[in-house]
Amino acid sequence: MSDDSSSARIVSDLRRWIATAPPGAKLPSTRALVAKYGASPVTVQAALRTLQAQGSVESRPGVGTFVRAVRVAGPRDYGWQTAALGSPDRRVPRLPASLRTLPNDVIALHSGYPDRELLPERLVRSAFGRVARSDAVVGRPPTAGLPELQAWFATELGAETPLGVAPPTPSDTVVVPGSQSGLSAAFHALVGAGNPLLVESPTYWGAMVAAAQAGVQVVPVPSSAGGPDLGELARAFDRTGARVFYAQPNFANPTGAQWSPDLADDVLRLVRDAGAFLVEDDWAHDFGITADPVPLATRDDSGHVVYVRSLTKSVSPAVRAQSMYVSGVLQAVAVDVVTQPGWRTHLRGLRPQLAARRDLLARSLREHAPGLHLDALPAGGLNLWARLPEHTDVTALVRDCEAAGVVVTAGDEWFPAEPTGPHLRMNFSGPDPGAFPDAARIIGEVLERQRKD
Repeated sequence: MSDDSSSARIVSDLRRWIATAPPGAKLPSTRALVAKYGASPVTVQAALRTLQAQGSVESRPGVGTFVRAVRVAGPRDYGWQTAALGSPDRRVPRLPASLRTLPNDVIALHSGYPDRELLPERLVRSAFGRVARSDAVVGRPPTAGLPELQAWFATELGAETPLGVAPPTPSDTVVVPGSQSGLSAAFHALVGAGNPLLVESPTYWGAMVAAAQAGVQVVPVPSSAGGPDLGELARAFDRTGARVFYAQPNFANPTGAQWSPDLADDVLRLVRDAGAFLVEDDWAHDFGITADPVPLATRDDSGHVVYVRSLTKSVSPAVRAQSMYVSGVLQAVAVDVVTQPGWRTHLRGLRPQLAARRDLLARSLREHAPGLHLDALPAGGLNLWARLPEHTDVTALVRDCEAAGVVVTAGDEWFPAEPTGPHLRMNFSGPDPGAFPDAARIIGEVLERQRKD
């Protein structure tokens, strides 16, 4: 056997032993390893140097070689660089991975939409039938939207408005084809081409698309599982003179973060002091699991918050338009669904279903892909946001997972600036949750192969 193959065998055997040994355990002496493997001292020393280079062991001259203690301080935090470096001129992907159409024989963790079985299908079908027999099929709705739908949105927000704050009125509401159109209109009207727009980083990729379409300058503010960095937000307002901050205070996409009441008050105070607007994207209002969303708009009656809420994901992807004119039929269907007694029943039943899926995927990842780290288990929304080991090749990981039948999304798509580390976003509301353990096992195997390579 050659010296190279002998060294490789010793490295392989010792790695298996190290995996079961406690940190600080002493490896057998060079003399003992020479006797065990019938190898030369030079070959044994080469194997130990390989393990040391890989970070598995540490050598103490005159004492011996020991299993290296695992560092538990957590991944490096480069979040401060988000604000320092700003947003480069990045080209937003034309077709983000979450919108890809894939074969039915893959395990899909990439989608941004809930599975069909999580939608109120019976209510939607009945609503289309009733609306087809109504005047909505021949009438033209008002430009701002059907009064009934305007009133419903205003009532929903008004029901959560505390005493002392004036609730919204139907005339405060404008119905648009979807939240993407709402964001685009807000950025055009409130920011304007060439002007700065503050956004959380990471943030919703669709907001970055809308910003690019409006020609505005995106200014990233570092954000974590607890929400945006308040100090960096204040400095960004002062440094740029921005007059708009786009954010998702409840169950943010992709991180799942929900702001604390104190942080929400502090952000609102900063926005008011800056004479600015907060564009609040409440995309996951209907997807609370262990917490309820509390819109910042309910705390503001001075016009600083532009509130955007969508029914596309919670009612049906079919109940949306693709232009600035919103079909009266689709609006009537939406009103019919959300005003039926069965709508509240559906939302109550949705919570335990989402909780079961979220917990199954998180548990599967902990068991089969221990290299992944979840900063927090989201209290709502549809996604898990996982940090990968520091030196993971995310592009290769996504490619190799897909080749093995699991589609995941690289976290880079959600960063308006340089990513602070390698991440994956995984949707737990997609089809076939029973396949989550298999998906986690495949992700873990691909990660392990990268680590060995």
